[in-house]
Amino acid sequence: MAVLNPRKGNFEADILIVGGGLAGLISSILLKRNGWSVTLFERKQYPFHRVCGEYISNETVPFLEEHDLFPGKFHPEIIKTLQLTSINGKAAEISLDMGGFGISRYTFDYFLYNKAIEAGVKVVNKSIETIDLDEARVIICAHGKRSKLDYALDRDFIHQRSPYVGVKYHIKTNHQRGLIALHNFKDGYCGISNIEDGKTNLCYLTHRRNMKQHGNIRRMEEEVLFRNPFLKNIFEKAEFLFDKPEVINEITFATKKPVENHVLMAGDAAGMITPLCGNGMAMAIHSSKIVSEWVHRFLSNEITRPAMEAGYSKAWSSNFANRLWVGRQVQRLFGSESASNLAVNLVRNAKPVANFLVEQTHGDVF
Repeated sequence: MAVLNPRKGNFEADILIVGGGLAGLISSILLKRNGWSVTLFERKQYPFHRVCGEYISNETVPFLEEHDLFPGKFHPEIIKTLQLTSINGKAAEISLDMGGFGISRYTFDYFLYNKAIEAGVKVVNKSIETIDLDEARVIICAHGKRSKLDYALDRDFIHQRSPYVGVKYHIKTNHQRGLIALHNFKDGYCGISNIEDGKTNLCYLTHRRNMKQHGNIRRMEEEVLFRNPFLKNIFEKAEFLFDKPEVINEITFATKKPVENHVLMAGDAAGMITPLCGNGMAMAIHSSKIVSEWVHRFLSNEITRPAMEAGYSKAWSSNFANRLWVGRQVQRLFGSESASNLAVNLVRNAKPVANFLVEQTHGDVF
């Protein structure tokens, strides 16, 4: 069980981080470089794939470059345009003022893992299902969208069932350079954009009832996704590079708290923006910067633990809470024929409004 009242003691590490995704890895690197002892737990061996849209907003680039964490040597795809299609095949495009880049989690996470090892972070490949706050002076949970740890901490959202399922492939196809496409289908949407090495990421979110109705993923894709002619064309002509898709169940966009029982949450563990906004990876990166700054101040005896927890909570909310709310509202424009047609018409005929909505789901350069 989780111990709720941390006490001073002889800790094996200053900081224990649970989860080796973007938020966990970057936090570990920043804190270790600041001189603190850091142990990071990740249950899987690197490199490995994750269900993810694999698009990162350019708001992150100055920060990544400043800390020698930008994966430029892999030549990530530069993305400048968004294409939106409705279920019945209507399409519209809009320029992305800030833009972004595409890189696989398989490559980027492994790159960051090696940076963490180089910095001296202790990485333990082990699943953590309970935590004890006597194990470190500070514990950061960056375990992703959903974990047994959420049950151990008795977090409010974990008791609410979520109907959403995420599915990801890597494919070889003739996808337009510099374009991220968002294709609607019944009760879901699919993002497609290029990543490194001439590959394309295809990742979609669907409602559980689609799976239940059609029995398996392939049948569901043929019966549901193929109603959008853009998706039908991609699925029928692409070379699929995985033996089977990566799948994650019960994706939730429920409100979460950035601090639970003295544990600091980062990345999707603190809150997940709807994938259609394409900003989850940027938020994870930014949250790692924020949490690392507050932890460093606490460990340096500049502030108390309550001040650290309150300060991080306030900083997290001021940077991300509005984006999460806007994302939940925008998602209503997707997943049905009428709503997806409305969204396409909005992009076609009301570009200032569309640009405003995109801006509201993204942050400033940091």
